[in-house]
Amino acid sequence: MDDARSSASLPSEKPTESALYEADEVAWIEEQVRLLRAGRLEELDIPNLVEELEEMARSQRREISSRLVVLIAHLLKMRAQPRRITRSWRVTVLEQRDAIAALLNDSPSLRREIPERIEKAYPPAVKRASTETGLATADFPKTLPFTVEQILTDHDDQKGAHSA
Repeated sequence: MDDARSSASLPSEKPTESALYEADEVAWIEEQVRLLRAGRLEELDIPNLVEELEEMARSQRREISSRLVVLIAHLLKMRAQPRRITRSWRVTVLEQRDAIAALLNDSPSLRREIPERIEKAYPPAVKRASTETGLATADFPKTLPFTVEQILTDHDDQKGAHSA
């Protein structure tokens, strides 16, 4: 009898939604979408929905930052070792720029964060370039030698490697 009474006293949808969130994230998302489309806002799993949305924004920021590290490292390598520039380095630069552009097209509000994210990406980019080239970190500029435009814009990187 106690089990029946304790089950009956539980709030109707919230534990089920939270349990679903823990057990199967995709099923939980699909259920949240279904509830939203049906206008059944009182049944939404608000705490987990807020957490999930915040994580989506953090994830996009992390992706841009990660891509900036790879991109800047390759630009540094091209600048430091212009005779060793390979097609693979150029492809990596293009891929990173394209991916960053796509992220910024999807989330234009992140564009205002780019200068700060570039500044924060520079030290790990130097470490990466140093490791990949075998040059000492001291062989790379102490401060960022590229403008935001040079980093994000597809221009003649071979010339840029010599003059940047």
